[in-house]
Amino acid sequence: MSRNKLVVVGASLAGLRAVEAARKTGFEGEITLIGAERHLPYDRPPLSKAYLEELEPGALPEPTTFRTEDTLRDELGVRLLLGDPATALDTSARAVMVGDQAVPYDAAVIATGATARTLPGTGHLDGVHTLRTVDDAIAVREALDRGARTVVIGAGFIGSEIASGARKRGLDVTVVEALPTPLVRAVGEVMGSACASLHQLNGTELRCGTGVAALEGDGRVEQVVLSDGTRLPADLVVVGVGATPAVEWLEGSGLQLDNGIVCDEYLYTGVDGVYAAGDVARWHNPLFGRLMRLEHWTSAAEQGAFAARNALDPSAAKPYQTVPYFWSDWYDSRIQFVGSPQADEIRVVDGDLERDGRCVALYREGDRLVGALTINGQTVIMKYRGQIMKRTSWEDALAFAEKRRLMATT
Repeated sequence: MSRNKLVVVGASLAGLRAVEAARKTGFEGEITLIGAERHLPYDRPPLSKAYLEELEPGALPEPTTFRTEDTLRDELGVRLLLGDPATALDTSARAVMVGDQAVPYDAAVIATGATARTLPGTGHLDGVHTLRTVDDAIAVREALDRGARTVVIGAGFIGSEIASGARKRGLDVTVVEALPTPLVRAVGEVMGSACASLHQLNGTELRCGTGVAALEGDGRVEQVVLSDGTRLPADLVVVGVGATPAVEWLEGSGLQLDNGIVCDEYLYTGVDGVYAAGDVARWHNPLFGRLMRLEHWTSAAEQGAFAARNALDPSAAKPYQTVPYFWSDWYDSRIQFVGSPQADEIRVVDGDLERDGRCVALYREGDRLVGALTINGQTVIMKYRGQIMKRTSWEDALAFAEKRRLMATT
């Protein structure tokens, strides 16, 4: 069938790239972009980084919107439906429901992202926030501007970036992590400990292996009660305990939902005309031979473009394979990771964080290099990404690392 109506659900980075890719391929049909937030598509990484930095009184942070409304409506010819979420997908009628409104599609790209997890029973307290949207970032920044005593729940990347932002302002901040070692699932135990040491080196109190029993306060949070009985005074609590794929609205649609929308290597959902991209897509990555769901900026941008092109011309569909990449800025350090943390061995091959302020670790699965993490290793990380893409052997990767180490010492 001819595909004259493209509907993109999710005014996100992946959603925007889907729209742009459709027009770049010469698609001249109707494009509708549906977004739950009232905002135009905007960049999320700065919300936990530059957006929280201390500014001069009266100054505002740089806007993170990708495109103006005029660009979207006039240059890209997009119909914008913002401020109301999609509520159902009717695959028989080929329509996305937004409340009582049916938006027909010939091809659809679902890019609804993920929703930040919250702490149950805390909705009645002011001063308790997640950090997923620009509205969240505004609220957190205003609290930091007031010098809030800050407690961050969760020592993952978002939580650690918030702690870094608070410390740069000279504020006291405590990070509470339920696991004995932070970031184990993201980077493994060895490098999770290495990353965590950045908190102590920068004066942030980190409490690991401790849960949160309760948040207390009279209308506004006043203290955090830990499972060991410790009470932490707090004016601001930021909950950074992960995110859940936004798929509730797809229940009963016929799509396979399992930690996201399950897709093949083409980002195809198995339902005619429907593809997925970004945080919500759990797709088969041919490079690693398994399903992956990534909450990374780079993959969201790439997947949005792939999904739109494949949705509009399935006969010419191309598989999406990638070496995942993400970065995180903590204090004055940059953490970068490429590949997969699912490894049989993790080995530090260069540097010492406490001695040199940098380190490089490689990840082995079988006899193959599958991942690399650097702390302040910006000059080398993409070289390892290229090696993983080429399926470099573990032996060759170690030889490359040793060659670089020797060159740096001579």
